[in-house]
Amino acid sequence: MSAPTEPVLYESHAHTLLCKHATGTPVEYAEQAAARGLRGIVFTCHSPLPDGHSSQWRMEIDQFETYVDLIADARAKLEEKVDIRLGLESDYFPGIESWIEALHRRAPLHHVLGSVHMQMLPYRQRYFNGDYFAYQQTYFTHLAEAAETGLYDTLAHPDLVKNESPAEWQFARIQPFIERALDRIAATGGAMELNTSGLNKALPEMNPGPLMLRLMRARGIPVVVGADAHSTDRVGDRFEQALGLLEAAGYGEVSYFLERRRHTLPIAVAKASLKIP
Repeated sequence: MSAPTEPVLYESHAHTLLCKHATGTPVEYAEQAAARGLRGIVFTCHSPLPDGHSSQWRMEIDQFETYVDLIADARAKLEEKVDIRLGLESDYFPGIESWIEALHRRAPLHHVLGSVHMQMLPYRQRYFNGDYFAYQQTYFTHLAEAAETGLYDTLAHPDLVKNESPAEWQFARIQPFIERALDRIAATGGAMELNTSGLNKALPEMNPGPLMLRLMRARGIPVVVGADAHSTDRVGDRFEQALGLLEAAGYGEVSYFLERRRHTLPIAVAKASLKIP
């Protein structure tokens, strides 16, 4: 392995206590990022949604300024040690566009993840009719629609629906619908995430899995790596494995976002900079 280089890569998907299902402080997350050889961390906690939608899993709308201040305070405390930035993980479903657009204008964000959380009860009540294959198709249609809104930089955990019912996940069956969605996403120029937390889910592989990752590479879709950290120990978790999967799929670069602009790094440089525990 090459000698370690200066830190270059960012943790691009991390949460806070405000989402009600995470532990640890932003300072602790950022210190872990530094310990793992990362240049910085972009916090992307779950956005509030209208009418208290899924409020048990996300910040309330009146907590948004608290979130902004929380990240600013951590940045001030550790500015000499690690780069800390403010981002957001914003949901997508049809009809949410104006709410999300207004929310994103409330603070200077560095990275906006777009997520289709099909496991959330209001979404499930609206779109699930008992047919899991139809539900998977709806998910990928909405993923493509999210990219086409232009509201998001990166689509998060983009095959998350496979964990809804792993027994119903047959890649060959859903592949044509994935390919149609990826064609639409590629046309927008947006990025997609390789999310390492998938290894801890019901179907234990990263989101997306290797087969979908290769389809993304064939279309030239950029990839951002994120751990979806809801606890300090998961910051930068298995990034070296994720970078290896990118290489195996044919990627030579990995991306991250600052000030809503995409930056790229050679994967070899990113791998050499990591400190593997």
